[in-house]
Amino acid sequence: MNNSKSFQLNRMTPVTGNTKILTIVMDGIGYTSPNDNITSEIKNRKGILPSEAFNTGNAVNAAYTPNLERLVSSSLFRTLKAHGTAVGLPSDEDMGNSEVGHNALGAGRVFSQGAKLVNAAIQTGNIFKGIAWQKVVGREELKNTKNTLHFCGLLSDGNVHSHIDHLFALIKGAKQEGVKKLRLHILLDGRDVGPLTATEYILKLESFLKEINSSNFDCKVASGGGRTFVTMDRYESDWSIVERGYQAHILGEGRSFPSILNAVETLRQEKNYYDQDLPPFVIYENNKPLGTVEENDSFIFFNFRGDRAIEISKALTEQNFKAFPRKRFPKIYYAGMMQYDGDLKLPELFLVTPPAIDRTLTELLCNASVKQFACSETQKYGHVTYFWNGNRSGKFNAELENYIEIPSDLIPFQERPWMKSAEIADETIKQMYANSFEIGRINFANGDMVGHTGDFAAAVLSVAAVDLALGRIMVAAKETNTILIVVADHGNADEMFELDKKTKKVIFDNEGNPKLKTSHTLAPVPCAIYNSEILEKNISFKTDMPNAGLANIASTILNLAGFNIPDFYEPSLIEIGSEKKN
Repeated sequence: MNNSKSFQLNRMTPVTGNTKILTIVMDGIGYTSPNDNITSEIKNRKGILPSEAFNTGNAVNAAYTPNLERLVSSSLFRTLKAHGTAVGLPSDEDMGNSEVGHNALGAGRVFSQGAKLVNAAIQTGNIFKGIAWQKVVGREELKNTKNTLHFCGLLSDGNVHSHIDHLFALIKGAKQEGVKKLRLHILLDGRDVGPLTATEYILKLESFLKEINSSNFDCKVASGGGRTFVTMDRYESDWSIVERGYQAHILGEGRSFPSILNAVETLRQEKNYYDQDLPPFVIYENNKPLGTVEENDSFIFFNFRGDRAIEISKALTEQNFKAFPRKRFPKIYYAGMMQYDGDLKLPELFLVTPPAIDRTLTELLCNASVKQFACSETQKYGHVTYFWNGNRSGKFNAELENYIEIPSDLIPFQERPWMKSAEIADETIKQMYANSFEIGRINFANGDMVGHTGDFAAAVLSVAAVDLALGRIMVAAKETNTILIVVADHGNADEMFELDKKTKKVIFDNEGNPKLKTSHTLAPVPCAIYNSEILEKNISFKTDMPNAGLANIASTILNLAGFNIPDFYEPSLIEIGSEKKN
């Protein structure tokens, strides 16, 4: 295999007539039960209701999607793997996510990702031997009770941002290191796992702490809140989320409770909160906060995924921070589970080295002087830029790269399920007609962000909105010499109800309602090529690649654009046949 850093793309086929290649990522739109969808039922005059899609909570199939149906019915359609080992995760039981998905799309290869790297570091013990652990945890001040160690992160086994087993391993490591006092700042999930599962993880944590605590080791929960309302904002969408977390975790300001279990149960009784939406809470003992962060304390953010860890890391470390008033800014010894932004070197100390992703598609195209375009709304803008570019901030060549961010609405996604699909389509079509790029990529966030709310009706609308925008772009593609690659990065809206793993039947609660599912799925994702008629030669999908995944898209883009394909990339999905007859 050629590992040369100086690989250069070469044109094998000349470009004619302003030919463009645009990849459209329909975020969170998995492909399951292809025969049970409203669109095909209407097409075949079978009527609309009742439909299996509604009974099983498949919002993708329940939505009216004539444009997606057109693509699915074409000869240039197949599915791709977008979870587990296909995107660098430990096993095929691990659902994919937007970050690893866009890494694979933009890198053309599969890299071991966060959870897999952390697992290995814990199993080998290397995580406890590194410089970061020694500087942050191995301090004498933590062994003589002068200062406190703090762990903050998401409590679940979703394995998308974090894993509860990682937290348990860190707690064990801290005790073995001789740390005397440890405080936990717990963010509740309800998104990568069931919407009302927090108490299950809390009980596991309490059982673990009861076993590990001793006269020489005191580990307790000090604060917490739901992940979408406290601490875990991303892309600077809403700094007030981070501010609420700072006030609870650092300052000990917030509504007080005697325990985390009492906090969750009380808040749920007062208002029907899902776990992810729970407001901040502070645990009190002897009429005062149990674990404020003080000068020279140590603090580790134990999430391994970067997007929702960057802002709280800035708030805890940056001297000239201006996003919100911090009231008090204690000097602390801070580390992340991983380095969340390599270009910003954020944070400076990290426990596990992230994957080194080089020679991304964007970089190779820039080296070949190819103009590129990327667009999404705020919620997924970082995915078509930072993650697509191998966890790299900024641009490789500002003269060749045009990145456009459409600001997201700052309201619950189920209240505006169409999100910014129309505006993204507007901007994309504008750029297509202007011939401003040769290779582009966009992301429609709807299926994922609305899917995470657990609102089935809203999710159906969100998928229909994406299809409407897709149809507009398909029309423009015909008029602008643009070939479309339509794909998704993982499933979500395709499974809005919990299904029994064995029977695949919907699971109902005690009141007879379907149990809502807010996490991603293990579904394959659609992949279609549209408007290939503009090419001089016929193309078809290869038939010997049943296990192809998202990492095969980069080579496919290069193939369609007439470039040679790097031998260190996963192979192209297509084969180019004979010239078309006039």
